[in-house]
Amino acid sequence: MGSVKDYFSSLGSGIVSLVKGMQVTGKEFVTPKITEKYPEDRDTVKVPERFRAILELKYDADGRHKCIACGICERNCPNGTISLTTKMVDTADGKKKRKLDKYMYDLGSCTFCQLCVTSCPQNALEFSNDFEQAVFTRDKLVKKLNYLPEVEEPAPSPEELARIQAEREAKIAAAKAAAAAKKAAAEGAGAASAPKTDNNN
Repeated sequence: MGSVKDYFSSLGSGIVSLVKGMQVTGKEFVTPKITEKYPEDRDTVKVPERFRAILELKYDADGRHKCIACGICERNCPNGTISLTTKMVDTADGKKKRKLDKYMYDLGSCTFCQLCVTSCPQNALEFSNDFEQAVFTRDKLVKKLNYLPEVEEPAPSPEELARIQAEREAKIAAAKAAAAAKKAAAEGAGAASAPKTDNNN
């Protein structure tokens, strides 16, 4: 008799549990869906601005970026994701200047830690939220960030060239004057330390 009672008791608890489960299922069945229908809704999907998808160089309206090829981002990257190639160019004032040649970025090894962005002294980097970066081979994940043709620096005006030449001549004159003063001081010190001869003998 006890086994029959236990049977119906467990049957009743099972039915109660089933009804509770069906209540949850029915509630979710009529609840509006929030699942994204990607890629059907590609044109209307809203990606948060703070979402980090891929590193980019910031370009202005004239096609110039702010990167000075200092290499801080490359040194701070924990995975070696960034690789910079630089070149030396001559400036209008006759000096040498380091410029960016290639900015290579491996999206496949990036951890999106943003150390490169926060440590950049020129604020030349940012993460975009363009998450559609799927490719068939890993080598396509290596991207050149300075993809735009390099914009030539504007030629200095005659006034600027004259100013640069005047500054250069002023520096040369100052260096010559300093060298002459140093030589004169050395000769004066040598003359003062020379032994005096006795004229009585």
